[in-house]
Amino acid sequence: MYKIRLMFAVLIFYTVMAQAQDDQAAKEAQKALRASTDLTWDANKELTANDFPTAESDYRRAISKSSENTVAPFNLGTAYYNRESYGEAFGRFKQTGEKTKEKPQKHKAYHNLGNVLMKKKDYQQAVDAYKQALRSNPNDDETRYNLALAKKMLEKQQNEQNNQNQDDKDQQDQQDQKDQNQDQNNEGDKEKENEGEQNEDENKDKGDEGDNGENKPEENKEGDGDEKKEQEKKPKEGDQPEEQKQQPRPNQLSKQQIQNLLEAMQNEEKKVQEKMEARKVRGKKVKNEKDW
Repeated sequence: MYKIRLMFAVLIFYTVMAQAQDDQAAKEAQKALRASTDLTWDANKELTANDFPTAESDYRRAISKSSENTVAPFNLGTAYYNRESYGEAFGRFKQTGEKTKEKPQKHKAYHNLGNVLMKKKDYQQAVDAYKQALRSNPNDDETRYNLALAKKMLEKQQNEQNNQNQDDKDQQDQQDQKDQNQDQNNEGDKEKENEGEQNEDENKDKGDEGDNGENKPEENKEGDGDEKKEQEKKPKEGDQPEEQKQQPRPNQLSKQQIQNLLEAMQNEEKKVQEKMEARKVRGKKVKNEKDW
């Protein structure tokens, strides 16, 4: 029983201590928030007095003092937006929209964030920001108008991008076709050059063949010349007339000559026989007496 009471007392002690610590943390958070709020008020006054450097410094100090102060980053983002520092304004409006739990302030933060994105011509993210703002306040006509404008600008941007991509593609195709034609022309010139070199080599080879003939010994050249002259003196068979082709060579008799020669020989032999017959007749004795 004694141990149970002791454990219960220890539990109460730690609970009280934790509560005390939470209270102390809460008090410190409240103190930091008050200090942050005071710095925000000072920064607002300085900004109204056109003392932007001091106001910017106090806004930053206020933001670092307490993360629960969402007014300071929102006002600093507005100051950046008015000075056309859209990159800095984007960060502060985004910080406000993510930190605040109050719908009116969340709506203003995302609405202004959409305006920054419109200035940067980031229409897709602007559409998303305006939609986020309408979730916190669906009845804001200005946000709805800005959303419609952002959608229209996004569509126009996409069409222009598509047209630009098509133009780039057409230009690339034209350049590729031009390069291809140039390559073909270069290839043709190269082939012609190779053909010219080949013809030149062939002509050179023919010239070398002629040189080989000239480099023969002197006696061979003269012999070849004499033989060539003899052949030139002989009439070519293809150039002779038909009757000349049929003429016999000097040492060969034609058929007609042979026939004439045979006939002459036969005639001569006939004459010889006739002479011999005549001699036989003259040599025979003639009887003077009658043969009774």
